[in-house]
Amino acid sequence: MGKAKKFTEIEDAPEAGLVREFWFFLKHNKKFWMAPIIVLLLLFGALIILGGSSAAPFIYTLF
Repeated sequence: MGKAKKFTEIEDAPEAGLVREFWFFLKHNKKFWMAPIIVLLLLFGALIILGGSSAAPFIYTLF
């Protein structure tokens, strides 16, 4: 069958995580320009979450 994998081989393979799957998507489709956008969105999300917590006074002093 050449390089084609059988369904049982694919089924028995360990499940790829979200980050690994996203990396394979970027690599396969050559969309590396999306990586910085995703990283910035994650950082802004972390700031929003920390802004509503007890760490807020420490974040506001940085700016």
